[in-house]
Amino acid sequence: MPSRFTDPTERPYFLWDEQTTVGAFRQALATGTAEERARLLGKLLREARDSDVWAFTTLAEVRALWPSLERYLGRRRAFWRYLLAAWKELGLG
Repeated sequence: MPSRFTDPTERPYFLWDEQTTVGAFRQALATGTAEERARLLGKLLREARDSDVWAFTTLAEVRALWPSLERYLGRRRAFWRYLLAAWKELGLG
């Protein structure tokens, strides 16, 4: 399967309510304030397919921003809590 999100002009499906591109999203994640990064990561974890999340972030970054981004997860909060706890228990990060 070809890599997704390699075209910086592509509009990411998970940002359906924002007029932005993959490139602009990556830039905001890299240079935004801690609160803005938490909001964007929360949106990514909430709206994107689980496998697509890792094209934009790392487990270490998610763990580091977890206290700030958790409030943005909505219906996906329990899923991510479970997944992060299971990975930690298995020694995967």
